[in-house]
Amino acid sequence: ANAMSAGRPLRLLGLHGYRQSERRFRQRTGALRKALRGRAELVVISAPHSVPGGGEDDGDEDDPLRGWWFSGPGTFEAGEVAAAPAGLEESLSAVAAALAEHGPFDGLLGFSQGAALAAMVCALRARGDPRFPVAFAILVAGFASRAPAHGHFYREPIALPTLHVMGDTDTVIAASLSRELAQHFVEPVVLTHPGGHFIPAAVPQKKAYLDFLDRFHLGQGQ
Repeated sequence: ANAMSAGRPLRLLGLHGYRQSERRFRQRTGALRKALRGRAELVVISAPHSVPGGGEDDGDEDDPLRGWWFSGPGTFEAGEVAAAPAGLEESLSAVAAALAEHGPFDGLLGFSQGAALAAMVCALRARGDPRFPVAFAILVAGFASRAPAHGHFYREPIALPTLHVMGDTDTVIAASLSRELAQHFVEPVVLTHPGGHFIPAAVPQKKAYLDFLDRFHLGQGQ
């Protein structure tokens, strides 16, 4: 059943970026949630792995910084060709558990490393993995993992509807990396914005989000 016939907003499971947390991601998506009000609600989960190490924006003890997988021991670089990436299976299990426990969800919204993870979930869903009953994903500042162990996610075109959002001045995940990820999908929708490494929610992006989400409100593509 599509969301409109059920008389409810779409529900999105939110996957935060590396060195973020559920609480931080909620704080940084206020403008987005306001833009989607009445059309989609965002439920955020924290990644299962604590990120070690310093930095001025460190998590306090109540809210440690978290990540979905590591490219090296306790570290992560999106461009790294990681020989032994660690932690992905636990994160896939965490997403599956959230979908089961807090669902039903219609789609995913991922940012940065969370968008890379969401793309992997899309690949598994497109192959019929029953753990991930989602119809679409919005991938903001996403990228394809360079780890050879993750190559299987991208071997065949991923047939799940996606909106790929990328910033022209993003210095953390260059727009070229997000474009490369989009090319692994069948009929991706691509939205560029002039800003950097954040989830944009100004008028032009709001329209693009709503246009994309309306496809699922009307039950198309379900």
